[in-house]
Amino acid sequence: MTLANVKLVLAREVRDQLRDRRTLFMIFVLPLLLYPILGMSFFQMAQFMREKPSRVLVVGVRELDRLPRLFENKQFDPGLFGSAEQWKLLEVTFAATEPRPGRLAPVDTREAAWHAVESGQYDAALFFPPDFAQRLDAFRDTLRERRSSLTDAADTGPVSVVDLAVPSPEIVYSTAVETSQIAYGRLAEALRSWTDRVGADNLAVGGLPATAARPFSLHSADVASETPRRGAARWSKILPMMLVLWAMTGAFYPAVDLCAGEKERGTLETLLCSPALRSEIVVGKLLTIILFSAATAILNLLSIGLTGAIVLSQFEGFGTPPLLAVAWLGVALLPVAALFSALCLALAAFARSTKEGQYYLMPLMLVTMPLCVLPMAPGVELNLGNSLIPITGVVLLLRSALEGQYWQAVQFAPPVIAVTLACCLLAIRWAVDQFNSEGVLFRESERFDVAAWLKRLVRDRQPTPTAAAAVACGVLILLARFFLGAALETPGEFGAFVRSVVVTQVIIIAAPALLLTLLLTSSPGRTLLLRRPATWWTIPAAALLALVLHPTMNVLQRVVVQLYPVSEKVKDALVPVERMFAEAPFWPLVLAIAVLPAVCEELTFRGFMLSGFLRAGAKWRAIAYTAVFFGLAHGVLQQSLIACLVGVVIGYIAVQSGSLLPAVVYHLLNNTFAVAGSRITPETLDQFRVLASMLTGTPDSGYTFHWQIVLAGGLAALLLLGWFARLPHLKSLDEELRDAMRRRLEEEERWKHSAA
Repeated sequence: MTLANVKLVLAREVRDQLRDRRTLFMIFVLPLLLYPILGMSFFQMAQFMREKPSRVLVVGVRELDRLPRLFENKQFDPGLFGSAEQWKLLEVTFAATEPRPGRLAPVDTREAAWHAVESGQYDAALFFPPDFAQRLDAFRDTLRERRSSLTDAADTGPVSVVDLAVPSPEIVYSTAVETSQIAYGRLAEALRSWTDRVGADNLAVGGLPATAARPFSLHSADVASETPRRGAARWSKILPMMLVLWAMTGAFYPAVDLCAGEKERGTLETLLCSPALRSEIVVGKLLTIILFSAATAILNLLSIGLTGAIVLSQFEGFGTPPLLAVAWLGVALLPVAALFSALCLALAAFARSTKEGQYYLMPLMLVTMPLCVLPMAPGVELNLGNSLIPITGVVLLLRSALEGQYWQAVQFAPPVIAVTLACCLLAIRWAVDQFNSEGVLFRESERFDVAAWLKRLVRDRQPTPTAAAAVACGVLILLARFFLGAALETPGEFGAFVRSVVVTQVIIIAAPALLLTLLLTSSPGRTLLLRRPATWWTIPAAALLALVLHPTMNVLQRVVVQLYPVSEKVKDALVPVERMFAEAPFWPLVLAIAVLPAVCEELTFRGFMLSGFLRAGAKWRAIAYTAVFFGLAHGVLQQSLIACLVGVVIGYIAVQSGSLLPAVVYHLLNNTFAVAGSRITPETLDQFRVLASMLTGTPDSGYTFHWQIVLAGGLAALLLLGWFARLPHLKSLDEELRDAMRRRLEEEERWKHSAA
């Protein structure tokens, strides 16, 4: 790679972007105007944001004698509220207690309160039971009698207090109406203050001071109130997310213009014909996109910070953004901008036109937004498991740094940096591959005709499916598993469990792949890898690999559970399933969990989908894509991560052996070992000393292998994988064509040398 060529490409692309007035406006002008305009608009709209009083209907009680005052002048007592403004936000209407014309009973029932709120006449209603005041007075009389008995007849022992249950008032409101929920909150606060008054009065009646129930009050002190970090908790959730979103948005539009735009203008061919290598062109364009992405993010963050310092700092809990935020955001900006720039460059290179490229922003946004919003969820904090999640780890790391938790940030910075750099390298590699593919760069725009498309699918069927067909199959399986899985009830007995497994494996997983194989391919045997393996030794090798790799998988499973603990709700839901497994017969359980999934899932994932992804010509990429879909097909997160790792191993076996049979054997034995492991108990270890010498039981009814067994099994697995690597791997039609062309060119070169 020549640095001079990269500089020339960079200067060319930057110059082209600076000539576009729309780009200059979006990057330099809009961020400086957007947030101040929003701030001024906020002040203008503040006059329309006044709180509206809540209409409250009181049913059942108008006056409460001998009790602390609840109502005054047909309104709530002002002393129940913290301020006069809060008192004015409740408008009280008392229900009629006299019979209305045409009715025999007064309108003081719960049904009347219910109907008044449901019909929208009132925002909420306060219903007192008919005998509320009498029962409360009787309770207070009992307290007085007890006090006098204890005072006058101390030698007779304590007098028991009759348990007089006082019926509770009820607030009637609707969660479907926001104003009703607001009224509920205001009304509940007033009744809470009144209940405290009643409790203090009852203590006085019983001869106890009012401070007996609350002997002390709680005071608080904010250590950040006098420091620059006041309000950092709010800014730490806003600024990192805005950094990610604006880095992505700032990279997307320049990338579309530099790739898809050049295709439309016809200038991409001129650039490709220059002496610069494809990798140099990619690096030059990538540096240009990173530059504009970083500029967009910086200007937007500066505008947000200045506007927030004026507007948001006036609200409680907000302060001026910490000055250290500039340093931390600046450190994280470069890798984030590089990651999204590479992703946007690859997507833009894949697009046929600028219009198509703009459509790709929404899928990228849908993938990025959950990763940005996850750190804002309650209870999500920076730990080792969360630091390994792309984007989420960066946002959590920045949040910890902005909050002043420097030791936590330093502790988990290495995994966050490693994951981010790995994602950047993969994205850059993907962008380079896109530019090295002539079929991607020079795809022509076309109109989509459903009838013509279906005819071409039937008429021009290939021996194996395309990568698009593999993706469609995977998405169809995931959708079917989501909707049908939600419809299926959790099995309560083993027979129902077997039926649900058969439905899931046969109908949801295997049926779509087999149907698409018959419709879209001309060679079902080649598509599903139903052929002889490269050597029959791959079958026992796959079985042995499943055996020696099982201790390592057991350790990885426990590591995953520690990084991402299973919630208590999921544990409770799995208790009856685990009990059912323990009581079920062993071999029928193996048939349901090991044999049937090994056949159905391998036909789908290592058969149809792997053959489709291999059409792209990249072996490891096909294995990785198939493993990701295989992991997503499992419902629980922890199970999905382990299934993804297992899918990589099985996919490698299928590719290197060229047959589905070794993959089925590995899958079958892997699941069988899991079923057998669930039957291991302390009694089993006492009975079989060989097992006790290899593993140890755990308190959670599981087991762990001794480190010597894990180490020996890992080394044996590496040797077996090395043996598989020496086999000639399964090649796609495109790879075979490229190999044939390379051999032809080598023969022509040898012929030229021999002729000379």
